[in-house]
Amino acid sequence: MKAEERWQARFRASRMTLPSWARQAPNRSIYRSNATGTWQVYAWDRVSGTTRQVTDRPRGAVYAAIDPTGQWIYWFADTEGDEFGSWWRQPFNGGPDEPVAPGIPPGQPGGIALSATGVAAVSLASGGAFHIHLVRAGEPATLLYEHPEANWVTDMSLDGSLIAINHGEYADYRHPALRVVRHNGDTVGELYDGPGKGVLGLTFAPVMGDRRLLALHERRRRHEPLVWDPVTGEQREIWLRDPGDLAAEWYDDGRGLLILRDDRARSHLHRYDLAGGVLKLIETPHGVIDDAAPRPGGHVEYSWSSASHPPVIRSSNDQVVVNSSGPPAPPSVPVEDLDVEGEGGRIHALVSRPEAGTSPYPTIFLLHGGPAAHDRDAFSPEVAAWVDAGFAVVRVNYRGSTGYGSAWRDALRGDVGHTELADVAAVHRCVVERGISDPGRMVLAGSGWGGYLTLLGLGTQPDLWTAGIAAVPLACHQTSYEDEAESLRAYHRALFGGSPDEQPERYAASSPITYVEQVQSPLLILAGENDARCPMRQIEKYVAKLAEHGRDHEVYTYDAAASSLLISERITQIAYQLDFARKHVKLH
Repeated sequence: MKAEERWQARFRASRMTLPSWARQAPNRSIYRSNATGTWQVYAWDRVSGTTRQVTDRPRGAVYAAIDPTGQWIYWFADTEGDEFGSWWRQPFNGGPDEPVAPGIPPGQPGGIALSATGVAAVSLASGGAFHIHLVRAGEPATLLYEHPEANWVTDMSLDGSLIAINHGEYADYRHPALRVVRHNGDTVGELYDGPGKGVLGLTFAPVMGDRRLLALHERRRRHEPLVWDPVTGEQREIWLRDPGDLAAEWYDDGRGLLILRDDRARSHLHRYDLAGGVLKLIETPHGVIDDAAPRPGGHVEYSWSSASHPPVIRSSNDQVVVNSSGPPAPPSVPVEDLDVEGEGGRIHALVSRPEAGTSPYPTIFLLHGGPAAHDRDAFSPEVAAWVDAGFAVVRVNYRGSTGYGSAWRDALRGDVGHTELADVAAVHRCVVERGISDPGRMVLAGSGWGGYLTLLGLGTQPDLWTAGIAAVPLACHQTSYEDEAESLRAYHRALFGGSPDEQPERYAASSPITYVEQVQSPLLILAGENDARCPMRQIEKYVAKLAEHGRDHEVYTYDAAASSLLISERITQIAYQLDFARKHVKLH
């Protein structure tokens, strides 16, 4: 298979998310798959083995849920891939679509919580505020909670009597408090651990009448599980000696927890017995688990991949749960771990080397989005495409990344952008000194927050980079704030300590548009015309300044925000990026 066919085959290979199932009808599952070329929602009857495509949205579907009884499938329908719309539902066995809450104005999704009694809680952001409504079929929706600071529903108890809400009334979007309320809005209980220590609600116990709520706290500077009864106030902290950030999920009987531990870009599963406090490791292959959930009977299903092995849905009983249709994705190369001493501590990076050629290689630094995310030893068609093209790929889990504790994640506040790029520069020096990378053939690239860092890096570190590729970047924080969705405004305020009016110097100092004159390298910008996360107006202002100063640049635009949901569009963009890099970086 030729290199071009090989990398495109990885994008076209059928993939699916981990199936989720109805709590009271576990043989009824839903998942999302790209089998049609766009990510759509599917229903799966595990008894009959039949599957059915539920959605057929031109731009794909991102958010979906199944109610505890297994009667209804819910999904969020935006307008043009702009993440602004409303919730719809359809019977599990098929039937007409119907709006979940026809009287609620459309907005940006903040989650949906479903009970076994037919009551749903819907979160939407619009009109400068965040709203949570209670909905029951055939009845008008009622407003449960509203506030100008970010809030979202996390879950509802099976009997529908308790609703868990995360909110930023006391802290901020990045460190929320957790509140449990009744249908009339009365507070049952609340957890707030103070500034810099968020409490994230997860799910209520999957047992009718059980009030216990599973959450994650940061009392020991990392995410750890907590079981909380909001009525009595009783709390049970679950502590593990092993390093890494933790997530958790209930076993179906409510007697144990599945612990997902993320450490140094790899995943580990454990079962924790609540009665005896016994922790047991669940054997899984070396790599990354994107999602995991216990099935009735005690075994665990999980979505797994590694940098060299394509994704698969597996089970802890050594079975492959379901195979995606069509040919599998071609494998790729494994990653190497690289630890670099930086000014803020040890930086963990991942390096993928091409199978052909010799070092030092032309190199692309692919910076992850977020910034509250991190790169892992997971299968990436994008990374594999660059490796096939002869580039070494370096991914840096800079300060601001998750997976390395709360202090590392929060370290960028006060010097946003420059903190991350200091870590990138330290890794740059290391790969050059070790002979991995050719300093004269270095590309800086990324999407979202990674695209933002690319623009900022070209302006503040012009001597380090041969070319830059920025997908859906932030180019001017102030202009972005004026045009972006409500939740992103809340995130901006949390990151900069206020709005642009309150912190104008911080916004300006961290904005790439401030440093346009210093850009020396050719630059490719990719942007979606309907993107609420990366508004076009701020990109147009940045591009105008590039042109004003005669800087070499290209702009590629497309008509959807969520290009990753459209396989053909994703392939087109990667091909454009590869051609741009080959044009400006010599390949031996």
